[in-house]
Amino acid sequence: MYFVETHTHLYASEFDGDRKALIDKALKNNIKKFYLPNVDSNSIEAMLQLETNYPENCFPLMGLHPCSVNETVEQELKIVHNWLKQRKFVGIGEIGIDLYWDKTFIEQQKNAFTQQINWALEYNYPIVIHCRNAFNEIYEILMQFNQLPKGIFHCFSGDTIEAKKIIENTPFKLGIGGVVTFKNSGLDKVVSEIDLKHIVLETDAPYLAPVPFRGKRNEPVYLLEVAKKIAEIKQCSIVDVANITTQNAEAIFNN
Repeated sequence: MYFVETHTHLYASEFDGDRKALIDKALKNNIKKFYLPNVDSNSIEAMLQLETNYPENCFPLMGLHPCSVNETVEQELKIVHNWLKQRKFVGIGEIGIDLYWDKTFIEQQKNAFTQQINWALEYNYPIVIHCRNAFNEIYEILMQFNQLPKGIFHCFSGDTIEAKKIIENTPFKLGIGGVVTFKNSGLDKVVSEIDLKHIVLETDAPYLAPVPFRGKRNEPVYLLEVAKKIAEIKQCSIVDVANITTQNAEAIFNN
C-alpha cells in the first residue's frame, strides 16, 4: 500500500526551510509519488531542481496557471511550448480558468487553456485543470473537443451535478484534497455519491490544509488526513482508499 500525491507545489518558497524533512516524513508514511504542476516561468527552475533531487518521487508537469495569465501571456505560452519541445514531462498543468480574483483577462485565460489542451493532445499528455468560479466556462471549452486527454479536475469543489458531468462526459478524475474535511464545504456529500474509481488524492500544498490543520501551511503528509476522511465517508478502509486512488493516479500519469 502506498499513496500518490497528485498535486503539490513542493518547490514553493514556503518549503525552503524544511523541504527535505517534509518529503522524508511523507515517504516514511507511504506517500511515494509527488506530482508537481507548474505555475509560470518563475517556478520552472525550482520545480526541475526538485525532480533532480528526487527523481524516483517528484514528477514535474509543464503549463501556465490561469492566475499567471496577463499581458505577458503569449511570452509565457511560448516558454511552456519550448519546454515541451525540449524534454519529457508527465503532463500539462496546471491549466484552466480562475475568475475568483480577477476577470480582466478572461478571454486570454480561455485561449491559453484551449491552446494547452491542444498541446496535451499533440504530446499525448494528461492535463491538470484549475477551476475556480469557472465551471461553466471550462466545461464549455472541454465540450468543444472531439477528443480529450486524460487528466484531473484539480481541487474539485463543485456539487454532485457538476461531478457527474465530469465523470460521465470526460476522461477526468476528481482531485480531492483538504476541502473535503471542511465542515460546511458540502464536498463530503459529493464524495459519498461517487465511486472511488473517479477520485485521486491531492493536497495542493502549501495551500488548503485539511482539518485539523486548516489555516496553517499545508504539508505532503497531510494527504493522510484526506485519505482518512474519504475512508470515513465511503465506510471503507484507508487501505482501500490508498489502493484505488493510487491505481487511478497511475492510470492517468502512466508511471
